Amino acid sequence: MSIDRKAAIAAYKERKTVAGIYVVRCAASGEAWVGQASNLETIQNRIWFSLRQGSHTCRRLQTAWNMHGEAGLTLGECERLKDEASDYVRNALLKERMLHWLSELKAEPI
Repeated sequence: MSIDRKAAIAAYKERKTVAGIYVVRCAASGEAWVGQASNLETIQNRIWFSLRQGSHTCRRLQTAWNMHGEAGLTLGECERLKDEASDYVRNALLKERMLHWLSELKAEPI
């Protein structure tokens, strides 16, 4: 393994991730789904992959995907959390903020 590759791997492992709350919206139906992510930068790929496979655990979201396709859904950020000292504090804050956004957007949880 080259030194450049080792450095790239090390940098990848040490990168900061941004936790937060996101919303998936269906323009055609007006439905919205809210979720929490420990890494907002990778959540869309994860959700879209499971939807493409037809295996997303949220059946209503999967149905919207099946009816309207990828172009019919959008993913946006509701809120980014500041760096927290501990995973426990971050997870508790994610749960609290997700409840807020579920109510605010009259959305379903993912």
